[in-house]
Amino acid sequence: MTSFADAALAATARMRAVFPPTPCARNDFLSEKFGAEIWLKREDLSPVRSYKIRGAFNAMRKVRAADPDQVQFVCASAGNHAQGVAYACRHFGVRGTIFMPITTPQQKIHKTRTFGGDAIEVRLTGDYFDETLAAAQGYCAEVGGHFLAPFDDDDVIEGQASVSVELLDQLGRAPDMVILPVGGGGLSAGARRYLSEVAPEVALRLVEPEGGASLTAALRAGAPETLARVDNFVDGASVARIGARTFAALVGTDPHHVLVAPEDRICVTLLEMLNIEGIVLEPAGALAVDVLPALAGEIAGKTVVCVTSGGNFDFERLPEVKERAQRYSGLKKYFILRLPQRPGALRDFLEMLGPKDDIARFEYLKKSARNFGSVLIGIETDDASNFQHLFGRLDARGFVYQDITHNPTLAEFLV
Repeated sequence: MTSFADAALAATARMRAVFPPTPCARNDFLSEKFGAEIWLKREDLSPVRSYKIRGAFNAMRKVRAADPDQVQFVCASAGNHAQGVAYACRHFGVRGTIFMPITTPQQKIHKTRTFGGDAIEVRLTGDYFDETLAAAQGYCAEVGGHFLAPFDDDDVIEGQASVSVELLDQLGRAPDMVILPVGGGGLSAGARRYLSEVAPEVALRLVEPEGGASLTAALRAGAPETLARVDNFVDGASVARIGARTFAALVGTDPHHVLVAPEDRICVTLLEMLNIEGIVLEPAGALAVDVLPALAGEIAGKTVVCVTSGGNFDFERLPEVKERAQRYSGLKKYFILRLPQRPGALRDFLEMLGPKDDIARFEYLKKSARNFGSVLIGIETDDASNFQHLFGRLDARGFVYQDITHNPTLAEFLV
């Protein structure tokens, strides 16, 4: 019986007919920052700017080998899986029907159609992914197609293992640690199965977005659980329920080796990689880099590979990313100020601002107040400590205010 490692090696070799290995390069900036040898496995530089092409290609290849008459493939996806399936459909000359939510950004729809060309049809169905998935599976049964799951498929897991095959070959040795993002678990399941056979000494650290920590929930419960709520900001890794097959490969993982990344902190990492390194990552693609500070004491002096799993970033999201990064870093705050309704009150407030404090938002919330008015104010600055001085001056002058920067309910309606 062929071992998983042998199957992963064979799958990797087959991929060379479609695309070359993605780069695995030492990053000098991160290496110096953390006193370690930090390498980036650049899945953001695959033909579809994510690793999803690997699993889609491998699964489609194996289905075709077992049943050459199968020429109809169906999937449901709002992002990277759709693009990988589209690319594979055109390569194999088969028909693909790709169901995407109506709310999918036009950039992702356009890229999917570009990769698939005449080989695919995109159907926009449902406001939520569950509706899209149900429509795709119903259509697949109706036409007798093959449903290509994004992660919970043995052949997809085998295909994603090619990331680990390549990085070991490119390094020429086993690293001390590999850091991987986790969504549905296909990439991490493939890595764990492959590395456990060929390089069991490699430590794995897995990273989930805080708003979609389905592996953490599954490890706590001992089986996959469906999260009651998912934050879709990290859309490439925010999954409500980890796959059954992927969890079977990940069961037994030390819960302390699964890290959770807050969405706002990921925004800081995205901007840092863009502004300092010129590397465009999507939120899921930044997960492995984002947790390096939390692992700093553990990785010092060691060789670490971070898998940057995707770079499908829509730059229309950049203002939101900047906003969230500033709030997380303490460089931007919103507060509601109770301002006396008298001449000179606004001037008194403005005189308390420091030289680096800039007003980014100013809006009266109660225009009919007789004695006092509530004002929504947003302030940007260049040093988080500036706010301590500002609030100290406000307190000394008796101004009444409420910091709502991290109040999710108020921020959702007002900011």
